[in-house]
Amino acid sequence: MFFNILSIAVAFFSIIFLLVIHEFGHFIIAKKRGVRVEEFGIGYPPRLFGKKFGDTIYSLNLLPFGAFVKIQGEIGGLEDYHSFSGKKIWERVLIVLGGVLAFWVISAILLSIGFGLGMPTPVSDEAANLKDVKVQITTIAPDSPAAKAGLEPLDNIVLLQSDGNQVKIDKTAQITNFINVHKGQDVTITLQRWGKTFDVSVVPRVSPPAGEGALGIGLARIALVSVPWYEAPYRGIVGAGNITVATFQAFGSVLGSIIETKEVPTGVTLMGPLGIFNFLKQVFQLGVNYFLYFLALISILMAITNLLPIPALDGGKILFLAIEAIKGKPISAKIEQNITATFFVLLIIFSIFITIKFDIPRIF
Repeated sequence: MFFNILSIAVAFFSIIFLLVIHEFGHFIIAKKRGVRVEEFGIGYPPRLFGKKFGDTIYSLNLLPFGAFVKIQGEIGGLEDYHSFSGKKIWERVLIVLGGVLAFWVISAILLSIGFGLGMPTPVSDEAANLKDVKVQITTIAPDSPAAKAGLEPLDNIVLLQSDGNQVKIDKTAQITNFINVHKGQDVTITLQRWGKTFDVSVVPRVSPPAGEGALGIGLARIALVSVPWYEAPYRGIVGAGNITVATFQAFGSVLGSIIETKEVPTGVTLMGPLGIFNFLKQVFQLGVNYFLYFLALISILMAITNLLPIPALDGGKILFLAIEAIKGKPISAKIEQNITATFFVLLIIFSIFITIKFDIPRIF
């Protein structure tokens, strides 16, 4: 009971932490460029506590769902040297990007800490003297036996059984060999999912489509790999870069599939705020090492999402600045505010839809 409450608290405050870091990115770049920041707030008003240091009020607010930075002249009207709108376009772009860059910086730091402690890392079947070895499902093909049996990405395969034969799994080749021998037969797979162990029955295909395999799954052998403290920062930066590239590739693949089939591909999970919170709560139960990795992953996902050219996101603000650069004058502050407010409401509605359609059925 205590550990469950702890995991809920850690997941909640971790999300708040990422949002505070994001706003701090805007804050610090604005300060560096000489823009006056009127308020840096944790949570949303009404204000519970506030203290002014210099030109800025630092506040703690009642609604604990994020953070905000109130920058002078951000919505136009003031064009003096200390206002956002009074700065050159490249300076304003830099301030907007500060929040996105903060996500990447914190992800690299989290991964650096993780590599120091031991980071879940793909390893070969030949690698020895490893800690906490797991064979994990990475992908699931649509309409495959694995998909129909309810297997999910991140499931760990622990044991395979069929016709009196069984094998305990710690290498990917063991799964491939066992399934090839038992094509067309009932196979019982013992899985670990978020700390729970259970059995699933499946019949591997005798003649699977090219490139899919009898079960239709991708596999990776995962172990906790640690490095010396002086190497950890480098590995953290490289790790953040690799996750970013893989995420862009995954987004492109999913988008291409949606355009082609008009459906979300099997194995792709849509999550709203509640889903992300529940995901982090479950990952924390796997251990600090896994939690740091997936928190860094979520940070990068939030960075990339914020770059989308949608008003109400950082990418939307950059879009308005790009239009200003092309036209030679800014869009009317009132028009920008109305467009931003409209898209903000639409994003809230979309988040509620994802929560009701996907998060709640998955959790409850």
